[in-house]
Amino acid sequence: MATAKTILPEESELTVQEVNVGWTVLQAASVYIGKACEWYNNEFMLCRQEERDPRLCLKEGKDVTACAMDVLKKMKKHCLEDFNAYMYCLERSSGTLELSRCRLTQTALDNCVRTNLHIERPPFGYFCEAKVHNTSRPRPPKEEPIEFPDPVPGLSADIPREKSKYFNRFWFKS
Repeated sequence: MATAKTILPEESELTVQEVNVGWTVLQAASVYIGKACEWYNNEFMLCRQEERDPRLCLKEGKDVTACAMDVLKKMKKHCLEDFNAYMYCLERSSGTLELSRCRLTQTALDNCVRTNLHIERPPFGYFCEAKVHNTSRPRPPKEEPIEFPDPVPGLSADIPREKSKYFNRFWFKS
């Protein structure tokens, strides 16, 4: 929630060149962008989780976007024909963008990216593996948990309880 005391960043701090491409381009390049920009993305996600304020992670977010743009520019420069063939195959082979029908064009693109950009296609499930991320950012101070007083005073255990009329009062206890 934003209040009157919330300080928002200036427009110039938020301005960054966007990755202005379609879904099929991102689908075709996602594995290579994910592998090449893994460190920047992990740094950004760590910052977001530790700081709990996206305004403090603008630099890391810009680094992720710049890395993705750099990978796309290099792919356009070195592997444009193979990339377009794979992208068009994904787009036109099925209505659900199935990858299985485009393995030949994917292999050609993998070879081109490996040769020219030195990015190896990661194995299946690579991005789901747990990894340790080493960062140079200082760890934020640890927040003390907020303790709220108990709003309802507890009942003492010696209060007499009358027997239930129709069923056992403690049916849920084993």
